[in-house]
Amino acid sequence: MDAIAQVRHFNRLVTQRVGALNDHFLARDRPLGEARLLWEIGLRDGGADVRALRGRLDLDSGYVSRLLRSLEADGLVTVTASEADRRVRVARLTPSGRRERAVLDERADDAAAALLEPLPASQRDRLVAAMREVDRLLTAGQVRIEAVDPGHEHARYSRDAYYAEIDRRFEHGFDLGQSISADGDQLRPPDGVLLVAYLHGEPVGCGALRCPPGGPGTLKRMWVADTARGLGIGRRLLAELESRAVAHGCDTVRLETNRALTEAIAMYRSAGYVEVAPFNDEPHAHHWFTKKLGTPRSGA
Repeated sequence: MDAIAQVRHFNRLVTQRVGALNDHFLARDRPLGEARLLWEIGLRDGGADVRALRGRLDLDSGYVSRLLRSLEADGLVTVTASEADRRVRVARLTPSGRRERAVLDERADDAAAALLEPLPASQRDRLVAAMREVDRLLTAGQVRIEAVDPGHEHARYSRDAYYAEIDRRFEHGFDLGQSISADGDQLRPPDGVLLVAYLHGEPVGCGALRCPPGGPGTLKRMWVADTARGLGIGRRLLAELESRAVAHGCDTVRLETNRALTEAIAMYRSAGYVEVAPFNDEPHAHHWFTKKLGTPRSGA
């Protein structure tokens, strides 16, 4: 309860200090929601997919539609169908919208400077460092992990990103044709599962478990996007896969990995994995690990 009270106090302080309670954010004729949406749309020259905007900001579709209609009425934004896919709506800034966004940027810089200016240098440094840490932890808290079918577009995206990374990092590249298979029905219940980690609606990591009847569980395809490193996603995926292995009745999990993946090797060792002799003939592997798991509780 003390932690919850501190979070609520922090939220009240920040919303007041940054002006989120003001209907005229940064002394402009629009509230924070409209100003933030205008800023997000201007991040890319070609505009923003409305669905992606909703995901990035974690906003209800109806609320985003109302904000966009208000910005359109003010002549700051246009919303049209994408030329590539008519089902996709794209929001773009008008020339007036770009000018308004520039003003918001300038005033936001001034507001940030005003927050720091009263503090001595040592306190400014501490505040900025604390903000970086809060930013990282709040972002980590927005990550969600879901089981998806191997044929899902997000599963395919994660698989391809994983293959591209290991092909780049392995000393002699990665040849899928030579590697031990881990696809399709092998990663579907009841004999397997594929997990995808999401941040703002976009896939940023994955991990898979093969758990055939009577055999140990095998972990495959552990991947985290470069843009999401440092958020603890790999450890969360690992823990969730282990939990699912236990629920499936596996008392042991194992994996093989390439020596180039030094971060992954360190994570496995710190999570209790023990290096063992090779248990398969995976040509891309240099290290083989196993870990004994707890047994599922009665009724689990």
